[in-house]
Amino acid sequence: MEKSSPSEADRRIVIGKIGAPHGVKGEMKIIPMTDFPKRFDGMTHCYVDGKPVKIKSVRYQRKHVLMVFDGIETREAAATLTGVLVSVDRSEAMPLKDGEYYISDIIGLSVEEMDGTVLGTVTDVIRTGSNDVYVVSLPGRSEDVLVPALKKVVKELSIGDGRMVVLMPEVAE
Repeated sequence: MEKSSPSEADRRIVIGKIGAPHGVKGEMKIIPMTDFPKRFDGMTHCYVDGKPVKIKSVRYQRKHVLMVFDGIETREAAATLTGVLVSVDRSEAMPLKDGEYYISDIIGLSVEEMDGTVLGTVTDVIRTGSNDVYVVSLPGRSEDVLVPALKKVVKELSIGDGRMVVLMPEVAE
């Protein structure tokens, strides 16, 4: 079976989430969802909820990025975008080092044990500070498995093959 070409949205990387409006002229707080917070410098366009928008201004305030989009002129208009994701084309993504991956590429991977037994699918990534933790949804079960993103646990990660091979530690009962 031949794979279909990825959709436009699949070729984008999420870089932030819109928070509360800031002021009365359409400026809004962006919560960065990137390891490269200065990547907002010099941006002229992005996608908001999948729709292309022109960026009028970018400035920084503590941990947030304050942005104004073309056509968003009031606090009320900015408030309608609260909680919406901001993304860029994959071609504009910041380059990664070997062994680094975008979270959006990890979500959806099939997770297998060393013997080939399929555990489930990565549904989320928890950023803990020391190491990431992959949330793996198990088919037919309500609870998820948490897989620490450590070399001693994650033995293979292949974005191209859509799979992750893990050596899960034994749990004492």
